[in-house]
Parts: sequence; structure tokens; C-alpha cells
Amino acid sequence: MGHDVFVSYSQPDREAACALVQRLEARSIRVWIAPRDVSPAADWAAEIIDAIACARLMVLVFSGSSNDSGQVRREVERAVHKQVPILPFRIEDVLPSKSLEYFLSTQHWMDAFPSPVEPHIDRLCDYLDTALGVHAPHDVSPEHQPMRGLGPVDTARPGGGIDAAHLRLLETELARRIGPVAGHLVRRAAQGSGDLDALARCLASEIDGEQERRIFLEACWRIGKGK
Repeated sequence: MGHDVFVSYSQPDREAACALVQRLEARSIRVWIAPRDVSPAADWAAEIIDAIACARLMVLVFSGSSNDSGQVRREVERAVHKQVPILPFRIEDVLPSKSLEYFLSTQHWMDAFPSPVEPHIDRLCDYLDTALGVHAPHDVSPEHQPMRGLGPVDTARPGGGIDAAHLRLLETELARRIGPVAGHLVRRAAQGSGDLDALARCLASEIDGEQERRIFLEACWRIGKGK
């Protein structure tokens, strides 16, 4: 049976990883996690490689321990090689080592601190509910908006009356600044935006930095003018 999420973690973070898995599975999100899902007498490495390749997304429980874990690094490398989107769920305020930064430098983090961790897990579940299409999209408060850095794993078509070619150009411009999650954000924002200007301003709020937002809006203006 297939699964939606592969959870990568280091052994000292097992308690946090298991709490995450419990909440995800309560939302009907199918999860693969070692050692629970490794078949008896199976080749451990082969099972993990196959499980990553079959996942729609990897959630990396990131901490100082996983930062130093060779096993975690190999799992991240494999996910990148297989083009599986990675969402780092950072349970400690640490930055990635150089070996992990190489693979995660384009990602945006979902922080799971300060404590308690439960509201942060719920925020992650809210995002995955919508992004993976497990449940019908539901209203999400501003602080629970999807995190940037996750690849477009849903297949919802954009709504509204904005030309599809304009939407593709907007997605390209936004992706240059926040990564592959741009596709998901454009499709979602297009459902409620009446015109190109309103959509552009909505999407600009997803960009960190005033200068980058201004450059993005200027690019959107040129798109609207057909230049």
C-alpha cells in the first residue's frame, strides 16, 4: 500500500517523531516511518530507499541530532534524487550543517517551537490535509497558512477569471523567490482574487523582504501589460 509521507528523524527525536505520526494518521494521512514499517527480515536500506521513492512528501524532523546524523543525510539525499519534496519540521532552533544545507538551502522551515509542540504539529497537519488532498480544503486562520518550500503535490485547478497564461507567468516569478510551492499558492490565491492586481498583491505577501516584494510586483505589472 502506498503512503503520503515519509518521516525522517534521528533516534534521539523518536518521541517527537512518533507524536507527529500519531497526529498525521489521525487525519487519515498515510505515513511511513522506520522501524515500524520495515518488513521483518527485510533489507533495511532497500526498504527505506523504496519507501522514500514511493512517498509524495518527506517530513524531516529537524534537530541538532538529525543535523549530525549520517542516516538522515542519506535519506535527504535520496529524497532530493527522487524529486520528493522535503518539509523540514524544526523542533530545535538550530541551522543545518553544510552537508544538509546543500540540499535544504532552498527550503523554508516550519518551526515547532516555542513549546508546547502540539499546536505546531496541528499546523503541519492542517497544511498537509490541504496539500495532499486528504480532506476537502477548510478555512485556515492566518497563522496556520501553508509554509513555503513544499512542492505542489495537489492537482487543484485555479479558479477565478484570470487568464491561465498570466497565472503561469505569475507562478514562474513567484517560484524564483520562494521555490516550488509557488504553484500551490498561486492556485489557492486565484480562487479568491477578482483580478490580476489583487492576486499579485496577495502573492507578494508570501515573499520575505520589501525589495523582493517590490521587484515581484513590478514583474507582475509587466505581465499584466503583456510586456
